[in-house]
Amino acid sequence: MNNEEKILQHLLKELQERERNLSDAICIGSARDHAEYKGLCGQIQGLVFAQELIKDLVRKLENFDE
Repeated sequence: MNNEEKILQHLLKELQERERNLSDAICIGSARDHAEYKGLCGQIQGLVFAQELIKDLVRKLENFDE
């Protein structure tokens, strides 16, 4: 694994942790109202999208190295 892949893996791990924290917040009912709930859901959607982009980039880097 090269440095670029290590950086991307670290970023992916951070995004996954943030997603888990937001999901936990939703599960315990910390949203004060529906608008805040929707905001948390939107953040999670964005994080999942970013994770998929990073995973695709890591796969491309792995294939490029071969």
